[in-house]
Amino acid sequence: MTAPNTLFEVENERELPKPVSVPATLFADIVFDRPLDHAYTYAVPESLVAKIGVGKRVEVPFGKGGKGTAGFCVRVTDVQPTSSYEIKSVARVLDDDAIVDEHLMKLTRWMADYYLCGWGQVLHAVVPAGVRDNAGTRVASFVEPLPKEKLPNPLPTVTPQQKAALDKLKKENRPLEVLQLARLAKCTTGVVAGLIKKGLVRKFSERIETPAGTPDTDTEDQSTTAPLAEIVLNADQLRVWEPLRNALETGGYHPFLLHGVTGSGKTEVYLRAIEEVVKQGKEVIVLVPEISLTPQTISRFKGRCGNLAVLHSHLTDAERGGYWRRVATGHIQVVVGARSAVFAPTRKLGLIVIDEEHENSFKQESTPRYHARDVAVMRARLEGIPILMGSATPSLESWANAERGNYAVLSMPNRVASRPLPAVKLVDLRHEPKTPGKHYAIGPTLESAMRKTLKEKGQIILLLNRRGFSTHVHCEACGHVAQCAHCDLAMTFHRTKNSLMCHYCGFETAPFQKCPACSQPAMRYQGLGTEKLQVEIEEKFPGNVCQRMDSDTMSKPGSHQRVLDAFRDGLIQILVGTQMIAKGLDFPNVTLVGVVNADVGLHLPDFRSAERTFQLLAQVAGRAGRGEKGGQVLVQTFTPDHPCITLASHHNYGEFAKLELVHRKQHKYPPYERLARLIVRSEKEEAAATFADALAGTFKEAMKRATTAQGQAPVRLLGPAECPVFRLNNFYRFHFQIQSDSSAVLHEVLRNVLTLAKPPSGVEFQVDIDPYSML
Repeated sequence: MTAPNTLFEVENERELPKPVSVPATLFADIVFDRPLDHAYTYAVPESLVAKIGVGKRVEVPFGKGGKGTAGFCVRVTDVQPTSSYEIKSVARVLDDDAIVDEHLMKLTRWMADYYLCGWGQVLHAVVPAGVRDNAGTRVASFVEPLPKEKLPNPLPTVTPQQKAALDKLKKENRPLEVLQLARLAKCTTGVVAGLIKKGLVRKFSERIETPAGTPDTDTEDQSTTAPLAEIVLNADQLRVWEPLRNALETGGYHPFLLHGVTGSGKTEVYLRAIEEVVKQGKEVIVLVPEISLTPQTISRFKGRCGNLAVLHSHLTDAERGGYWRRVATGHIQVVVGARSAVFAPTRKLGLIVIDEEHENSFKQESTPRYHARDVAVMRARLEGIPILMGSATPSLESWANAERGNYAVLSMPNRVASRPLPAVKLVDLRHEPKTPGKHYAIGPTLESAMRKTLKEKGQIILLLNRRGFSTHVHCEACGHVAQCAHCDLAMTFHRTKNSLMCHYCGFETAPFQKCPACSQPAMRYQGLGTEKLQVEIEEKFPGNVCQRMDSDTMSKPGSHQRVLDAFRDGLIQILVGTQMIAKGLDFPNVTLVGVVNADVGLHLPDFRSAERTFQLLAQVAGRAGRGEKGGQVLVQTFTPDHPCITLASHHNYGEFAKLELVHRKQHKYPPYERLARLIVRSEKEEAAATFADALAGTFKEAMKRATTAQGQAPVRLLGPAECPVFRLNNFYRFHFQIQSDSSAVLHEVLRNVLTLAKPPSGVEFQVDIDPYSML
């Protein structure tokens, strides 16, 4: 094993030098699920030479004590490394076939370099646990007849039962499991064992799928489905389809940004593109931001796009592993899923589609901290294929790429059937009449509109991007706020569970009868969540069915589809939910959309807060007026004059992007400068503070090195400072913010820091390139 070279040095994994000569013809470079920036070289024993290969997992001795550890083989060479360290040998090859192909190897290598993490960490994250653990499979024993030239001479005598079993095996003309043959021939396995012993049949083992590993709910062959009525594209759709079709026919890397207002028919453009690629015998990956969108997307794709695989968090390991294997063997033409679907092991990828490309859920907040949109763009570039990113409210990063000419913009400014965008009315909560004695979430203006809508048999969607019943609990006597025992975050009261919960770490406790600080029985439950909103609606609108959609109510498999089907069928009149109901849903009978509190995320200490608020309001407003009845949107807010709220009410993305980009440029934020965040954390506050201060000096040295290498130092460093949420999941946290107009310089500085920094025991630090959460 070669000498370690690590991003975050782990002392107990250091190998002591033990020079040794290794009689081997092949050597394999292995990477592990560790924060290491270098592969380790192992000798390949003669017995494993035929089995080793790039993209396969192996078991090797690793670290102090040589514990057997699984890793990925990333290179095989016949050149023996020059090293003073002991070159150990591969113990086992764990996979019969490579589970990561050449395309994914290149993509994961880029991810490791760009996101500054270990290549093995990326590979471990990319390959689902169900694939790594062979979930949904078993090793079965098969038998098959031997050819005439390999039969013993003279032929041995067989019993009547053995002859019957042999005849049955020949008649089937395919290998059969031992138990299966015994069952078909109505004999015991001992009879089959006799045939093996006499050399008349060959026994071999093979890993096969179990019923749990062969999901077929959404992957059945659609070729026999009744043909759907052909949809005639409108003028906008035809205009964007032409350049897209040309790109699909000619091939090559072509990034498209499809900017279409809500209800403009973007999904039909996706479907046309997917159909074209499937006709060419290629596969498509479709990324959607929310699992709630998956049932609706699938229902539209069925019958038009061949076999589908649906990848989402509600799948079991066996189901996920089964899908992965079916995609890898070419049985799937279209893969639909959340961010991890970007790694689907397609054999001949022809197109990537990203619906709602602006969504924050495409960003992963654990190692590797990748953004699926950016990874998808890189995969499209590496494989030389088109990529289609669609949104009514594109991210400012994508919009700036389009303005620079990096993306081709396809514009769809009108709704289908020339339907107008819904009228949006801002309701100033500062001037709404108050109800004496009780605070209601739904003001008189919104309540009146809801009653009118229900009277006219329309349906209503209400957005409140806070779940739970009361968002904070405090003591009226001393002012104490109920906080999580592990985080600097207020606990949320959930009435259905009768518990206080932390929405970050999941800590849960019983509600306080007395204040834990002053022991007074003066606890007051305040703030508004979707649970309390539902109770208010049921009180004000009895006889109407109200259903809540948030992560509390949608945790069971199939729950999204059941609720959305019932809403579509008119069994639910009022749908209340968090941001999961704000996008992608298409219900023609929704004539009123209400935003209960537009200011929920506007004042967070995050430079993207205005962009996120605009996107959420514009997206949820687009759920109204999709049918013949038209529709309206009422937005309750305390800040009706804020540009992001005003412009969202006018559906004016262009003006919002123009104003916000000026603000971003003034403050040197993305997309004009690259941004990284480094977090130091420890369960001991003093240890974290001490190392953060020391790291500030390390940054200065790293920036000097970058200055020497690049000839300049266009880097701005802020920090260390306490994170806005200082204690999270028992860790005290300090952070640095690093900005530069050069990605190369930014990475150079961070690599220098990672090389120079040596955190003490009990202290960790994390690097987040292009962070989306600043809390």
